[in-house]
Amino acid sequence: MNTSYQAWFDEKLAKLQNIDCYNAGITPEGLAKQLGVEQSEIIKLNFNENLFIDRTKQTALIKQLSEEIDLRLYPEDEEVKLRKKLSHYLNVPQDFLVVGNAGDELIDRIVRLFIEPRDVAVSFTPSFAIPRLCVKRQGGQYIEIPLRANFQLDTNTMLNTFSDKTRLLYLCSPNNPTTNQLNPQDIEKLVQAFPGIVILDEAYGEFADYSFISRIQEFPNMIILRTFSKAFGLAMLRIGYVVANPELAAVLRDKVPLPYPVSGFSIRMGIKMLENIAIAQNAVSALIAERANLIAQLNQIDGVEAFPSQTDFVLINTKAPADQVYTKLLRRGIILKKWGKLLQYENCFRITVGLPEMNAKLLEALKQIQGDKKYDEDTRGLS
Repeated sequence: MNTSYQAWFDEKLAKLQNIDCYNAGITPEGLAKQLGVEQSEIIKLNFNENLFIDRTKQTALIKQLSEEIDLRLYPEDEEVKLRKKLSHYLNVPQDFLVVGNAGDELIDRIVRLFIEPRDVAVSFTPSFAIPRLCVKRQGGQYIEIPLRANFQLDTNTMLNTFSDKTRLLYLCSPNNPTTNQLNPQDIEKLVQAFPGIVILDEAYGEFADYSFISRIQEFPNMIILRTFSKAFGLAMLRIGYVVANPELAAVLRDKVPLPYPVSGFSIRMGIKMLENIAIAQNAVSALIAERANLIAQLNQIDGVEAFPSQTDFVLINTKAPADQVYTKLLRRGIILKKWGKLLQYENCFRITVGLPEMNAKLLEALKQIQGDKKYDEDTRGLS
């Protein structure tokens, strides 16, 4: 290995090691080992998964698919067939649709195609982290404007960031983690003024009050992001899609360097779920009903404030310090997403809307923890 190569290699490794990446945190299997219990005893409420999907019916579809599909073959017409089904589901033309390997990959694809080094992307905070990570890896600048105290956009401040260098605007609505939809008039104002590509992330759209999909033709620079991971309960299969005007959609669909970016099995399962849409519709209805019940019960606990939600998760703020609450919940086998300080709130958590029996255990645990004034207990050993 010559000197010049070694210098380049060391510099490159150092740079790569400093890239900010997504960290999933503790897993149910890891926590079960720490606690010395069976993994089935862990209550996992940290990843916004749709636990209301009927697993028996979903498993039956998987078994059907296993008989129909030949895993030895590459996927060829599957993506076209899925777009046809999505076209009927969303009431948009097929050429407005692009399928990807989950929403995260589609965000990465958009950033790679449209962001050059020193380009500027604009968003708000707090929000979903993946766009920021992708933009920074491309060498772009990511500007984040804090939300207002009511979790709505500071539209004027965002408008003031727009320039001939801003190339991407990312808007998550309903927003992760604040659970609310953004004011549609604010979205419209920003999109019309933005001199670049706009990603409107509607990953939780099926749980919300409105969508911009029916208006996509009004906004030639808008890309609406959707997923099968939430409403359809296919988080493990990683299927996402976007809705955009045909000129944009064609670039996103055709200018991908890797062939077959999405598993054929995943695509075919997406088709199966759309053909059996009642499975998802019933799950969404049940989740929304349980969401209302969970929020009401959380707000009855002294020291807990739960906010209204348009997603499949709930945001809470606790009076007790977040680190202490988080560790005490872990000791009880309950995993939440700890956010800590979020705008003016000091001790925030994101909670997946779990099944009623899971929520009951969470509620009882929070009652016990909030009633415990010994916030200084030793928290070593769990993270």
